[in-house]
Amino acid sequence: MDRDTRLKRLKFRAHHRGTREADMMIGGFFEARHAEWTDADIDWFEEFLEEQDVDIMAWAFKAQDVPERWQGAMIEDLMRLDFVTLP
Repeated sequence: MDRDTRLKRLKFRAHHRGTREADMMIGGFFEARHAEWTDADIDWFEEFLEEQDVDIMAWAFKAQDVPERWQGAMIEDLMRLDFVTLP
């Protein structure tokens, strides 16, 4: 699958999580950062979206420790994100 198709699929998945809060946070992160992602970053995000919203949000808000598997620059970037544009 080419990069543009992958990004379109990830955009949909990031914005359609199941709760408005997760849609805003995860979708907002996608919108704010996807243009600068490498193929490895896209791979990471694609796998990351398999996690439960409640876990992702807890990690992002530092309410729970981030599992070793997800630690690194991408989750740190998500944790630093402090503004997203809402529709």
